[in-house]
Amino acid sequence: MPYDDSPPPTRRARPLSVAAALAAVCLTAAGCGGGPEADGAGAASPRPGADAASSTDPTPTGQQPEPSGTASPSDSGSDSDSDSGSAKPLPKGPLTGRTVVIDPGHNPRNRDHTREINEKVDIGTGRKECDTTGTSTDDGYAEARFTLDVSHRLRTLLEAEGARVRLTHDADRPFGPCIDERARIGNEAKADAVVSVHADGSAVGNRGFHVILPAGVKGGAADTSKIVKSSADLGARIAGHFVRTTGSAPSNYVGGNTGLDTRNDLGGLNLSTVPKVFVECGNMRDPKDAALLTSASWRQKAAQGLADGITSYLKG
Repeated sequence: MPYDDSPPPTRRARPLSVAAALAAVCLTAAGCGGGPEADGAGAASPRPGADAASSTDPTPTGQQPEPSGTASPSDSGSDSDSDSGSAKPLPKGPLTGRTVVIDPGHNPRNRDHTREINEKVDIGTGRKECDTTGTSTDDGYAEARFTLDVSHRLRTLLEAEGARVRLTHDADRPFGPCIDERARIGNEAKADAVVSVHADGSAVGNRGFHVILPAGVKGGAADTSKIVKSSADLGARIAGHFVRTTGSAPSNYVGGNTGLDTRNDLGGLNLSTVPKVFVECGNMRDPKDAALLTSASWRQKAAQGLADGITSYLKG
């Protein structure tokens, strides 16, 4: 089926306190989709590499089906490059002077580079695959396409608020980047916030979004002690706004209906030195969630919920 990736209009983000964000999450049970998406990271060499692969993905290190029509920068609302956002001057706004890194999960070309993405990299506490191909809906709408589309929409919204936005990739490289490089991009940008966009590949009936927070981890190049609290704040605000804006409920299979999950096995979080979270927007393997994820209007709501949460955090 054809998928509508047309960019809808933007609107300004609304602030929400941490308490209100958590209340919004807790008031809503059951839900839409999401699932623990994995990431890994560690090596410092500049290799095109990875993102996160869910422990529930059907083939965590193998190849997933690609959608009809691969993701490309033209699938989304903005044509700015992955390094610096749009070339035009940014408007003055509440996020002027702030830097946000958006990390679109996976790369649509990973499927052609399975040997490279299966190569393991150091994530501080161990080694994990550079990246995975990600998951897809049953009719072939790929997670990599979804994450790029939502990331483009999110970039447009944040730039309208004055933020300097950088993507870790824009389907502009053969594969990757690897999970260690994804973390390094946010670190080197001295980002005020990093959000990794994903969709899960869990079982039918598992629905709802969830936000993955970094655990306290120290080992090798990994030390999250300085970002655990700030990342939890960022994640709670995103969760609260995501509920309000999308109408989706917190995951009914991860996080105890809070929409929040803490993990110590994701390299993109372990190696981050700046506030960072992963957002699993829904479960691509559940038909009801898939209907949302393949809808352009819902993806705009998802981007708006993410933008509102990020703005609330940065203004708080």
